[in-house]
Amino acid sequence: MRSHWEAHRPFGMSAAEKRLNIAGEASAEAAYALYEAQAEQRPTVPRDLTAAAFFDVDNTMVSGASSIHFARGLASRNYISVKDMAAFGWQQIKFRITGKENSRDVASGKEKALAFIAGRSTAEFTQLGEEIYDELIADKIWPGTRALAQMHLDAGQQVWLVTATPVELAQVIAKRLGLTGALGTVLESEDGKFTGRLVGDLLHGRGKAHAIRGLAAREGLNLRRCTAYSDSFNDMPMLTAVGTAVAINPDSDLRAVSKDRNWEIRDFRTGRKAAKIGIPTALALGALGGTVAAIASRRDKYR
Repeated sequence: MRSHWEAHRPFGMSAAEKRLNIAGEASAEAAYALYEAQAEQRPTVPRDLTAAAFFDVDNTMVSGASSIHFARGLASRNYISVKDMAAFGWQQIKFRITGKENSRDVASGKEKALAFIAGRSTAEFTQLGEEIYDELIADKIWPGTRALAQMHLDAGQQVWLVTATPVELAQVIAKRLGLTGALGTVLESEDGKFTGRLVGDLLHGRGKAHAIRGLAAREGLNLRRCTAYSDSFNDMPMLTAVGTAVAINPDSDLRAVSKDRNWEIRDFRTGRKAAKIGIPTALALGALGGTVAAIASRRDKYR
């Protein structure tokens, strides 16, 4: 029997694009299901119903790659070998230097990761994520980016992480930071155990944009009132899917595009910038929509 997202594959797309579309739809579905399941735990405060903020994770919310931090934690627990950890680290270093993903590196890393999780308990995976977050990731959150996320929360807006990291781990980070939730790569599971297969593909590039649009459709968000934050040019599909885009600790390509399009640039990697965590005017205006404006904007057509 075909899954919900498989039944809605658009035609006229390449196989890779179809996988990204499936990944995005699966991510939105998983995130929304968890969000609805936690409805009773949400604070009863006024909410801006049609605006939200979407944050990339690696080098945007977290210093470095969350996947490397997680791999370090696994290696320290003897779940993976030091050799595999070193190889994965080298792939990430090459990516950060060149700004481009090597298809062979991506395929190799994905294959090893899926082989590792096959047959493992989803609950165990989440527990490991919580332990490793506390040990290795908590102190690597960029204070400046966290302040921006809090700005949106204080305005009554939803705040979502959007990342290629498995959704279980992304949800741990979101929960620890007090955010609304996370859109991440969905790992297929049956009877509480991972099968070793992805639902679609890794959530990256256009897959992130698909996920955001899928979530917006479910939550009634007006994407023109939403904001996206990222450090990477690879996230252009996500950044251009919303009304306001902000470059955080940008790579050279994203910095150039941001300057050309007059996007806000916030760089927290140096002392002079981190010392002053100001809120850009455009962002402040976007976060102060208020409940009345939010309800009125529901009549707008969504992008």
